[in-house]
Amino acid sequence: MTATKRNIFGRRNDVDMTQGGIVKNILIFAFPLLIGNLFQQLYNMVDAWVVGRSGINGAYAAVGSVGPVINVLVGFFVGLSSGTSVVVSQFYGAKDYKKVKETVHTAIAATFILGIVLSVVGIALTPLFLDVIFHGDKTEIYPFAKDYLLIYFAGIMGMMFYNIASGILRAVGDSRRPFYFLLAASVINIILDILFVFGFGMSADGVALATVIAQWVSAILAIYTLVKSESCIKLIFKDIKIEGSMLKKIIRIGFPAGIQMAITAFSNIFVQSYITNVNGNTTHVLGGWTSYSKVDMFMFLPVQSIALAVTTFVGQNTGIGNIKRAKEGTYKAIGISLIITAVLAVITMLLSPSLVKIFNTDPEVVRYGSTLLLWLSPFYLLTCINQNFAASLRGMGNSTAPMIIMLSCFVGFRQLYLYVVSNFVSNEILPVAFSYPAGWFVSAVIMTIYYFSYKPKKNYIVEN
Repeated sequence: MTATKRNIFGRRNDVDMTQGGIVKNILIFAFPLLIGNLFQQLYNMVDAWVVGRSGINGAYAAVGSVGPVINVLVGFFVGLSSGTSVVVSQFYGAKDYKKVKETVHTAIAATFILGIVLSVVGIALTPLFLDVIFHGDKTEIYPFAKDYLLIYFAGIMGMMFYNIASGILRAVGDSRRPFYFLLAASVINIILDILFVFGFGMSADGVALATVIAQWVSAILAIYTLVKSESCIKLIFKDIKIEGSMLKKIIRIGFPAGIQMAITAFSNIFVQSYITNVNGNTTHVLGGWTSYSKVDMFMFLPVQSIALAVTTFVGQNTGIGNIKRAKEGTYKAIGISLIITAVLAVITMLLSPSLVKIFNTDPEVVRYGSTLLLWLSPFYLLTCINQNFAASLRGMGNSTAPMIIMLSCFVGFRQLYLYVVSNFVSNEILPVAFSYPAGWFVSAVIMTIYYFSYKPKKNYIVEN
C-alpha cells in the first residue's frame, strides 16, 4: 500500500489482504470497526439514557420498541449493500480496477434511487408496523414510537449513503476513516440528544432528529472521502450511472442478504409483540427489554466487527482464487470471536443489574432487564459461529445459502418456538426471550454442516 501525505479525505488507506499475516490483517481491519460500532451504539445508548432520565416512561419504552421496525428497511439496505462490498473486494483483490470503478458508481446511483423508495415505504408502513407491535393500543407508548419512526424514515437516506460509502472503503481494506466519521457523528448525536430533550423539552422525537442529523454528517464525510480519493474507488459525479452488469452482480450477492435481514427484522416485530403480551405491566416489561437490548448491542459488537472483516478478507482472497487462505482466516476469526465474547458474557452476567440501571432505575425495569442479561448472555457464543461462517460464504459470493439457513432458523423456527411456548408452556418473559438463543443454536449447527460441505468456485464474481 502506497500512502501519500494528504489530508484524511484524499489519503489512500486501502489494504491488500491477500498477503501478510492473517490474524494481523483481520484484527487491524476489525479494530476500527469495533471502536466505530462502539461509538455508534454509544449514541444509541445515549438516546435511551436521555429519554429514560427525562422521566417519560412511555417515550423510553418507545425508543426501545421501534428497533425491529427500523431494522426491517435498514436491514434490507445493509444486506443489499453488502453485495457492493463483496463485488468491490473481489475485483480489488483481482486487481481489476476498472470494474471497481464501475461498481462504485453503480452503487451510488442505486442508493439514491432506493433511498427515496425506502423513505416513502417506511413512512407509509409505520402505522401498520406499530399496530402489530402494540396490538392496536394507541395510548401511552404508541404516539412516541410513531413520532420517532416518521422522523427517522424521513431522513433515512443519510444512513444509506454512509453505509454504502463506508462499505466501499472497507472493501478495499480501509476501516479507519469510516470509524473517524462515525466518531464525529456520535459526538454530534450525543450533544443534540441532550440539547433537544433537556434544552428544548422534546422526547422521542428529539432523539430521532438528533440521530438523523448525525447520520447525515457521517454520510457527507464518507461521500466526500470517495470524491477526494486517489485510488480506484474515486467517485466522479459525472460518471455516476447504473451499469447493468455491475448492478446484476451486486443484486445477486446483496439481495439474498437484504431479504434475510429484512424478514428476520420483520419477524422480530412479532417477537416484540409477544414480549408486549407477556405477563406483567407492559411498560415495565418493555422497559426491561429495551435495557437488555441496549446491552445486547454491545455484546454483539465484536462478532459483528470481525464478521465484516471476514467478508472483506475472504472476498479479496477469493478474487485471486486463494480459497485455502480465505477459509483459514474464517477459522481464526471464529476463535478470536469466541474468546472476546466469552469474556464479555462473564462481565455482563456479573454486572447485569448495574448495567440496566444505566438506562432506567425503576425497580421493575431493572428486574426484567437484569434477568434477561443473566440468562441469555452465555448463548452469544453461538453467534460467533453462524455470523462468521455466513460472512465467509458471502465473501465467496454465496449469499443464498446463509439467507436460507438464517431465515429458516431466525424466522421459521423462532416463530414456531414462540407460538408453542407462549401458548402451551409459559407466557413469562424469560421463556419467550429464549426464542433468540434457540434460533442461534439451530443456525450454528446447520451453518457449520453446510460450510464444511460447501465447495466454492474460484474467482466467483470475476468469472460471472
